[in-house]
Amino acid sequence: MDLWRTVMGPPLKQREAEKEEIGTSEGLAALSLDALTSVAYGPEAIAIVLVGVGVAGMRWLLPLSLTIVGLLTILVLSYSQVIEAYPQGGGAYAVSRDNLGHGASQLAAAALIVDYILTVAISIAAGAAALTSAFPPLSPWTLPLCLGFLALVTLLNLRGVGESARAFLLPTLVFIVGLMTILLWGFVHPALSHPVVAIPARAPHVGLFFLGKAFAAGLTALTGVEAIANGVPLFREPRIVRAKRTEWLLGVLLGTMLLGIAVLTVRFGVLPGGHRTLLSKVMIGAVGRSWAFFVVSIAITTVLGLAANTSFGGLPVLTSLLARDGYLPRWFAIRGDRLVFERGIWVLAVVAAVLLVAVNGNPQALIPMFAIGVFTGFTLSQTGMVVHWIQTRPRGWQARAVLNSIGAVMTAVATLLFVLTKFFEGAWLVVVAVPLLIFLFGRVHRYYDGMMQALNIGQIPPPVVPRAKPIVVVPINAALSSLTERAIAHALSLSDQVIAVVVLFDEGKDDHSAAAFQATWDAWNPPVRLVLLKSQYHSVVRPLLRFINSLDRHTDQRLFVLIPDLVPGSLGASLLHNGLGRAIQSALRHRTDVVIGTVPMHLTRDTPPSSS
Repeated sequence: MDLWRTVMGPPLKQREAEKEEIGTSEGLAALSLDALTSVAYGPEAIAIVLVGVGVAGMRWLLPLSLTIVGLLTILVLSYSQVIEAYPQGGGAYAVSRDNLGHGASQLAAAALIVDYILTVAISIAAGAAALTSAFPPLSPWTLPLCLGFLALVTLLNLRGVGESARAFLLPTLVFIVGLMTILLWGFVHPALSHPVVAIPARAPHVGLFFLGKAFAAGLTALTGVEAIANGVPLFREPRIVRAKRTEWLLGVLLGTMLLGIAVLTVRFGVLPGGHRTLLSKVMIGAVGRSWAFFVVSIAITTVLGLAANTSFGGLPVLTSLLARDGYLPRWFAIRGDRLVFERGIWVLAVVAAVLLVAVNGNPQALIPMFAIGVFTGFTLSQTGMVVHWIQTRPRGWQARAVLNSIGAVMTAVATLLFVLTKFFEGAWLVVVAVPLLIFLFGRVHRYYDGMMQALNIGQIPPPVVPRAKPIVVVPINAALSSLTERAIAHALSLSDQVIAVVVLFDEGKDDHSAAAFQATWDAWNPPVRLVLLKSQYHSVVRPLLRFINSLDRHTDQRLFVLIPDLVPGSLGASLLHNGLGRAIQSALRHRTDVVIGTVPMHLTRDTPPSSS
């Protein structure tokens, strides 16, 4: 425990929460890496589809990239409005809950949860792929590298969002500055006149379905754009200003990178496939296998692995909101010692690890499932904002509603394209997972509703009427000890009707054991009634339950079972005890007419055990 506390850091006080809040540059590192690093697999996903019609198909890469950047612009502007309207965070879930109803909000939440989990797995797998592209001998170690990245990101986020953002800031800056510099150099490099493969000047004629499939594949580059709106509460004041500034900066950087990679891919004549990623080939075309290539490759690997931090910043906030609304267990809304929603972090890490093991760290196996969830969230968020502007009608609401309407239509079309073109490649898993999550939300919510009604939460309770003193039953061992004395003393402080019960096993012998215990008890002579029960079976619990059921008491009189509990000094020592107290509690916990209590006695190294 001391080692874990050293690794995690000391607990933070509530007033120290400001230390974990982030600014614009830290927001890029904490909440934007998912979107920024999608340039490592988004353009390649388009290219893989386009080469299906031959080398000439690569001519469609730039037009499709321009269309994607246009949609990116609409999303950035739209989510800037979401940040302003919903500074409490939650993104698509909060917008849908307030404007489209509970059904839509549950759909948005389920879709975002699936997307966050896939984001972690794909980002880390893509990071490992970038590293093995630069250093092919590491290929056999792909899965261990993935799990190592995941463990690192999980650990940093358990220490606090602000600390993880500051830890990621340097590699993020190296990645942005390095890649932008390489792309800029690629436009003036002499190698431009010597393409690897000569791509025909004219694009071939292809069907709309084919272009839609390529477009849908490339839209994976837009995942993560919503994360800043989901995590507005993580920013320092003024939160709205800092969050919007981060969103705009993300849009400019991501759009520039996507267009730069598309242009250089065609000019250098590089094609997807082989052991190297498309981005690695573009970088080699620009600067060769120089020190700049290796430095930026390592930075790309690092930030791809760390891009999972976007989900670690967004999903715990989302699950905490769901928990407060009664759609997930309440413990998702509890902050840990480091003021983070650590339960959401742990669940995200475990599920992502399972996914990585299932696909052996291959990002292409996960990409067909990717982005359906996030684009579902995009559509619901934009639709909800249209309703929001119509209902609130602030100054300039018409223009805002038109912008969100365009975004809603485009993202709805994109979602439909994903489902149609990727369904049999793995997207069906998402189509199944989302309704299952919604079903889970409904079951949890019904349980909490029933619990609130049963407990009359929110209502003033009736006047308190004193009850008759209870009958206290104390199960004891067949050997008197200090623990027995302590339990009897506590029982007498609760009631003057105390019954000590001991169960003896009938093994076909004489009554010597019962007589001996009775003699010892009479010598001690406590002011309580003793009941000796004999059992033909090797069970203490069943005879005790029969005795409890046979007790005669008033209608308003409770029965209190007070269990002596020996608490060992270590986990190993606990294995040496029979756990009888836990067995009795388990048998009685569903009884509404019985109150259960324990009298603990802690064993230490200086306290030799007298009973067990």
